[in-house]
Amino acid sequence: MPSMPLLKALVRAGAGPRRWAADAIREGRVQVNGETVTGFHHQVTAADRISIDGRHIPIKPSKTVCVVLNKPAGILSTTHDERGRRTVIDLLPSRFARLALHPVGRLDKDSTGLLLLTNDGDLTYRLTHPSFGHEKEYLVQVEPALLPGERARLEQGLQLKDGITSPARVRPMREVPFNYSIVIHEGRKHQVRRMFQKLGHRVLALKRVRIGNLQMGDLAEGEVRELTNEEVRRLASG
Repeated sequence: MPSMPLLKALVRAGAGPRRWAADAIREGRVQVNGETVTGFHHQVTAADRISIDGRHIPIKPSKTVCVVLNKPAGILSTTHDERGRRTVIDLLPSRFARLALHPVGRLDKDSTGLLLLTNDGDLTYRLTHPSFGHEKEYLVQVEPALLPGERARLEQGLQLKDGITSPARVRPMREVPFNYSIVIHEGRKHQVRRMFQKLGHRVLALKRVRIGNLQMGDLAEGEVRELTNEEVRRLASG
């Protein structure tokens, strides 16, 4: 949805009567994306995470949409780039232009594959927060091949600068040019690349093919497909 004042968004979401919502904002009991906000006119959208007294208040747009994109290499997973580089928003058909879609999670510039975009803030939270444990599967081209025992280290968890990774699942494969599949359920920045680099291996190509129970399937590179309500329901609960 387009941005709107925080107070209006809370009332529209059914958080409580207008006066009660206004008092909650004034008293510093409202947080937006983890930060306390005390201004009635602070602009928010469905992409923002809003809570009152620690209770999540989902702000829904008038029309919620979730699409899957097969992201090409060289495209940024962001809504805007100050340097004018192409973003995933530039790949969306015009019918999605006014729906304030945003990427769900990260897929770095050089990586390809499945990327979700939505204007549903609650769905974004469910898919990105580690507590929900949604799996993400990647195909990787690694050089050189893993040595005996290194696969076990990936599956047990590795110590990175930002902590120990959760156990992954790794299997060899022969899908040119990829030689491994790896499944994780975290979303740290450049995590898969850093995991292999920790073991002294270079990732030449990285492609995400699954999030939770959603497979990318035969969607062509650069193409977009809108998910059905049933697909969104299964994805959120998966």
